[in-house]
Parts: sequence; structure tokens; C-alpha cells
Amino acid sequence: MILLNLIGGIALLLWGTSMVKTGVLRTFGNALRRLLAKATSAQARAAAAGFGAAACLQSSTAVAMLLSAFVSRGMIALAPALAVMLGADLGTTLVVQVLAFDLSALVPVLLAAGAALALIARSNRAQQIGRMVLGFGLMILALGLIVEASEPMRESEVLHLVLERLGADPILALLIGAGLTWLFHSSVAFVLFAMSLAGAGVIGLPLAVILVLGANLGAGLVPIGLTAGSPTAARRVLYGNLAFRSGAALLALALVGPLSAYAADLPGGAERQVAHVHTLFNVTLLVVCLPLTHLAARLLERTFPESDHEDRLRPHRLDEALLDRPSLALTAATRELLGMADTLETMLRRTAVILETGDEGPIEEIRALEQSVDLTHEDLQDYLVRLLRMPLDAEHHGRVIELLLFATNLEHVGDIIDKGLVRAGQKKQRLEVDFSPEGWRDLRTYHARVLDQLRLALTVFVTRDGDSARELVAEKDRLRGLEAEATERHLERLREGTPASIETSGLHLDILRDLKRIAAHLTAVAHPLLEEQGVLRGSRLKSEKKAKRSKLDAERAPDPATSPR
Repeated sequence: MILLNLIGGIALLLWGTSMVKTGVLRTFGNALRRLLAKATSAQARAAAAGFGAAACLQSSTAVAMLLSAFVSRGMIALAPALAVMLGADLGTTLVVQVLAFDLSALVPVLLAAGAALALIARSNRAQQIGRMVLGFGLMILALGLIVEASEPMRESEVLHLVLERLGADPILALLIGAGLTWLFHSSVAFVLFAMSLAGAGVIGLPLAVILVLGANLGAGLVPIGLTAGSPTAARRVLYGNLAFRSGAALLALALVGPLSAYAADLPGGAERQVAHVHTLFNVTLLVVCLPLTHLAARLLERTFPESDHEDRLRPHRLDEALLDRPSLALTAATRELLGMADTLETMLRRTAVILETGDEGPIEEIRALEQSVDLTHEDLQDYLVRLLRMPLDAEHHGRVIELLLFATNLEHVGDIIDKGLVRAGQKKQRLEVDFSPEGWRDLRTYHARVLDQLRLALTVFVTRDGDSARELVAEKDRLRGLEAEATERHLERLREGTPASIETSGLHLDILRDLKRIAAHLTAVAHPLLEEQGVLRGSRLKSEKKAKRSKLDAERAPDPATSPR
């Protein structure tokens, strides 16, 4: 029961921490992203930005995830990114310092106010603020539960023996602290847990200090695991942060005796003393390592160079110097988008091989190409958004919006190919089934027509030709009819009991649906042009109602042959 109550308190602490972080991200997420994106080469300013973001989020991991995305896109250089992380490491200590006080009297007020805002408020912002207040109240409540649950543990002779052995092996204690922090995925939650145990007298101050050092080491491991598949540029800042933390933790571990003696002389009880050690560690880390960020950045770039493959995936046509010349910038962006479309055409062609033969060879190629499409879309989007901030005339502004929309649709096409068509091919191979000859003929025909639709969409985008745009929309309608006919023929084969059709029915219909979705995303490029020309119908539903009204009017009209002249 003691262990169960302790686990329940820890779970509530993690849940409260998650609620606060989620509420902050949903309420102030854009502001925090802008704050991090504006971090410059001024190291002190970058560290301040990281401190503010982490103090709000109560998580250096969340800051690390946002920051790695900015670094991979080239929005922040590596040296200031390392400075941001040093500031973020210190920012997470703020909530630990606050919760080191006895705030149990505030729990009913925080829970009542938070629940009222979350459940009654109509605006989303007020609801998220209520979520933050409620989460903070749950964190304080959880700390009280942990202290209460751990009090009987002070009488356990077995536990005292285990803790005594653990205190005698500081390396093991450090690794346990790091491992539990990784398991919690929150250094704040684990430090608060260690504070609670120290405050309840379950562990002594020296062991609590070692566990706090382990928490700081584990906090550097968490984001690395979450970004395992990210580009090298995104992970460099995380490796650098881990190197800073681990070096400082090992050095502090060697001085744990004097550090514990110093902490024992600090004001407050054991909980506050543990909080002070946590803050002191991160202040020292910031002061010592901040001047070393430029040197560390150079070492990281040499130690973890980008592979030739990653370099090829990156766009090379988006010149920052062209942003103040909109026409040239749009030309550069258009070239990049056409390259993105060429990549998608290659992906779409290769899916036909996977679907027909089940050959796994093209799968890795398609996955690499899809990563290229994602990276191009991210960089292109950032470039065009920055272009929108420039003074643009109406024509240039409209063209930027069209580029953004078409790039987004192309990125969705890449996702459908990777997560839909490729997986369908893998499933076909795993089940060891084949399409019926008639079914594969329908799928191959539809696939070829969608490829033609991709080429026509590019023609419309580049030439802005009205006739081609109308043909693109008309072809989408024909593809809809073709899909209905292919589905009807497939159902007829099911009624006839064709074994191959029965075995592949789900795959067949899923592939038709995915190809239809691809055609819809491609056709969207014609809509802005046709709207400008005033020839695009508002909606099919509206046109059908108009057709029915016309038919009804025709039926009500008098017959010309019988009506009086």
C-alpha cells in the first residue's frame, strides 16, 4: 500500500506538470516560439530567452524540441541555440524554488479556480489558463501525497540498508537519478520527488544532492531520445547540452561532500536546501559554459557533420538576400516548389512498382524522398512567411499565398504516398496476396491518370492558363466517376466470388481512396485562378440545388404547344 500510494502521488505530479505545460503551450505557444526564434548571437539575450521560455513551460525538454526544429531550418545558429538551452536549464529551477515552500493552503483555491475556469469559461484562452492553475494545484497536492505516503518508509530497516548502500556508491545513485528522470520525462517532477523524500526524512541530504545531479544529467538525455530520427543539425544542440550537463554533473559529483555540507548550512529545511542545490548547479553551469558556446558549436559541427544525403535534401535555391526583391524571391521559391513536385512524381511512379511486385527496394528510396519533401516544405514555408512581412503589392502578395497553399497541398500528397500507398504495398506483401488481373488494370489506369493530373497541375501553376485550369477541374470530376466505376466493378467481382478480389478488397478500396485524395490536393491549385476569372462554382451542393430548381421551373412552365399565343 505504501508503494501504491507513492506511485499514485508520482502519477498525479506528472499529470499536473503535463497540464501546466500543455496549457502554457496552447495559450502562449506562438509567443514562446517567436521569443526563441528571435534569439540572436548575443549570448546573454539568447540565454534570457531560454530562461523565460522554460520558466513558463516548466520543461527544458519542450524548449529543446522547439529549438532543435529552429536549428534544423537554419533559423537559429548553433552557438546561440546552446546559450538558449543553458538559460532553459536554469529556467526550470524557478518552479522548483516556488514549490519548495509550503503552499498546501493554496490547494483548494487553485483547484476550485482552475476547475471553474476550465469548465465554465467560454473562451479557449481562459480555459487553458484554468488548466494551468488546476495543474499547478495538482502538483502541490501531489507533493503532499508523496510526503504523506513516504513517511512510513522512514521506519523500514530494509529501506535504510538499501539507501545506505546507494549513498556509498555515488556513481550508481547518479545513474539511478538520470534513469528515473528519463522515465519521468521531466527533471522538474523528479527533483520535486527527491525534495519530498528529503523533506520526509526518507533520504539524507548527500543522497538527495546526488539524485539532483542525476536529474540534471537525465534531463539532457530525454530530448535526444525524442529526436532520434531528426537531421544532424537538429541534434547537435542537444548533444552540446548533454555534454555541458554531464561534464558539470561529474565534476559536482566529485565535490559532493563539500557541496552537501554547504547545502546543509543554507536556510530552510531539507526541501529548500535541495532546491537551492538544483538552482546553484544550473547557475554555475550557465556562468561557466556561456562563454564556451562558440567553441562548443565549432567542435560539434566537426564532430557531427551533416551527411552528403542530408545536404542533398536541403533546399539550395532560397537566397535570403532576395527577400527585399519580391519578384526574384518568388522565382526562387517557384523553382524550389517545382523541384518538390518532381520529387513527388518520382515517389508516385515508384509506388506502382511496390503495389505490383511487392518489391521492398523502392520503399527506402520513397521514405528518403518524402523526408526531402518535408524539409523543402518547412524551409519554403519559412521563406514565404518572411517574404509576407516585406512590403508587397497585391499581385506579389497573392502569388505568395498561392505558393504557400500549393506547397502545403504537395506536402500532403507526399504524406499520402508514404503513409497510404507505401503501407498498402507493404501490407500486400505481408499478406502474400495479389490483385485480380481486372482489379490491377483498374488501379494502374487510375494511377496513370493521377500522374497526368500532377503534370497538369504543375502546368496550371506555372502558366496560370485558364483553359488548363478548367481542364484540371474537369479531370477531377472524371476521376471521381472513374473511381466510382472501378469500385462498382470491384464489388461485382466480390459478388461473383473472385478469390483475388476477396483477398485484396480492403487494399483495393484504400488505394483508390488515396489516389482520389491525391487528385483532390492537386486540383486545388486551379481554384484561385478560376475564382479570379469568376468561373468557379461556389460549391457542388449549390450547383445541384440550382439544377434541381431549374428542372422544377421547367416542369412548372406551360407547354408551348398548348399555351395560348
